[in-house]
Amino acid sequence: MKDKNRLIVDYIAREWAAKAKSQSAFASEHNIDEKTVRNIKYNKDYTISLKTLVRICEAREIKLYEFFKLIDV
Repeated sequence: MKDKNRLIVDYIAREWAAKAKSQSAFASEHNIDEKTVRNIKYNKDYTISLKTLVRICEAREIKLYEFFKLIDV
């Protein structure tokens, strides 16, 4: 079974960050650091913090439980 953190990070990288205009734009729109976006997209050992996940969800105007439904966790 795939690690839950990996499911979260991979979904954000694939479905949202990769489709953004740029890493900088994604970071700015989601109130996170650009370095965090690079970690999400390229660092296979990155562990996302709850704070970062909440910021991304708030920027997307979704609740955490809705996000977890999206990724089927």
